[in-house]
Amino acid sequence: MADGSLTGSGLEAAAMAPERTGWAVEQEPASLEKGLFQDEDSCSDCSYRDKPADCKASEVQEFTAEFLEKVLEPSGWRAVWHTNVFKVLVEVTDVDFAALKAVVRLAEPYLCDSQVSTFTMECMKELLDLKEHRLPLQELWVVFNDSGVFDQTALAIEHVRFFYQNIWRSWDEEEEDEYDYFVRCVEPRLRLYVFGYQKNSNIQAKGVRPSGQKITHVVSSTMMAGLLRSLLTDRLCPEPGEEEREIQFHSDPLSAINACFEGDTVIVCPGHYVVHGTFSIADSIELEGYGLPDDIVIEKRGKGDTFVDCTGADIKISGIKFVQHDAVEGILIVHRGKTTLENCVLQCETTGVTVRTSAEFLMKNSDLYGAKGAGIEIYPGSRCTLSDNGIHHCKEGILIKDFLDEHYDIPKISMVNNIIHNNEGYGVVLVKPTIFSDLQENAEDGTEENKALKIQTSGEPDVAERVDLEELIQCATGKMELYARTDPSEQVEGNCEIVNELIAASTQKGQIKKKRLSELGITQADDNLMSQEMFVGIVGNQFKWNGKGSFGTFLF
Repeated sequence: MADGSLTGSGLEAAAMAPERTGWAVEQEPASLEKGLFQDEDSCSDCSYRDKPADCKASEVQEFTAEFLEKVLEPSGWRAVWHTNVFKVLVEVTDVDFAALKAVVRLAEPYLCDSQVSTFTMECMKELLDLKEHRLPLQELWVVFNDSGVFDQTALAIEHVRFFYQNIWRSWDEEEEDEYDYFVRCVEPRLRLYVFGYQKNSNIQAKGVRPSGQKITHVVSSTMMAGLLRSLLTDRLCPEPGEEEREIQFHSDPLSAINACFEGDTVIVCPGHYVVHGTFSIADSIELEGYGLPDDIVIEKRGKGDTFVDCTGADIKISGIKFVQHDAVEGILIVHRGKTTLENCVLQCETTGVTVRTSAEFLMKNSDLYGAKGAGIEIYPGSRCTLSDNGIHHCKEGILIKDFLDEHYDIPKISMVNNIIHNNEGYGVVLVKPTIFSDLQENAEDGTEENKALKIQTSGEPDVAERVDLEELIQCATGKMELYARTDPSEQVEGNCEIVNELIAASTQKGQIKKKRLSELGITQADDNLMSQEMFVGIVGNQFKWNGKGSFGTFLF
């Protein structure tokens, strides 16, 4: 072909197609959520910015640009410029991240597939001149390269293309700009993927070591004689009648965790450790610092995924300070199983801790700060126990996702004696669907079983009424004790706001379930407050200097 044109099949083969790189189309929604809005599980090498993980609609383009600036190669790659009329091979010489455009020139040799025969190379050059050689990234399909250098570039552009074609709507910026765009717009539009999707970790549990032996792994780059003597006395010498354990030494904590089998223990000695990978913990192990958290610092640098990724049945982490940098996901995610975090410090960058559906998380005597999203994000159907922690200087302190789908239970939450302060938004925020507001109107029928709902919706109750409600819940669950309060008006208010909302959520979900069963001809024997099992307890928490107050709700 003298004009340099190429058949459609030839040019299509040059483009980096999803099937050639293992990116199936059906994976895109889940991948997008992580790539642009930092909530779940693919693009493990992508990392981005010092920008909040939550953003307003007006900030989406800036947020996306900063994400792309971290992951895109700025030049040297080829792409197929794909429009409804033609496909032409171009070479990228620069990227204008702020405008989400690439600066391009025609590739040599000139290859073009057009539905219009008059589209010559001269016409294409003229068209590029009119566009100042700047093309939207959405119109570019990265050409496959055996080196793999441009794989991340191709995946990121594919995410951007999917987002602007399928998620973004022109009227989004016209809506209220106060709340996080992901919560308000993206989650509802991707709800099938976001809440039906569960991570399949690439790291599988090893189980018990073939020999049946459990090993203690000691992490220390160097060790003084005095520290070794103390360690031997305190932790390594077996108690009378106890079996001796094999001891292995490691210079970094990541290699120690990767060497663990079920039941192993990792002891991290004082020091500042820098890691570049993810702590993927799939077995029930103990990871403990030997000393004070400020003396045992594990810092994550480099592009990467979650800092600590937990899928083990019973994981215990204690006495360590985790410092997160250059992050994609939160500092710790509990996907399933139970994870206990005690006497730790979490210096976050994006979201802090995420507790996924069906997972259990216990956090005691720890300090969490710096999350540009929520400090702790609690998903439906999870169990979360927070006791004597500080959660501060985050965008939101705690974000509770409560959805009325019949397949998801509300999260079971215990919050006792936490100090939640200096967060940009609310201390605690509950995200729930608009169906709540309809149910609240129906609930105001004067019946005794809806008393808790009336307290929540009929105006501001006095302190005595709030205390009575809290005592009722304590009696109902049998799992709480009263804590002395120096200033009831300060502490009770925030705690009871959360209690009221969770009672409302539990009761309303029960009403929906009862109605659905009734439509099927099935009656439900017990639908009172005590049968709801809405939470363990919320008491004694202090809320101070949070930008929007101690508690808020958001309807989507």
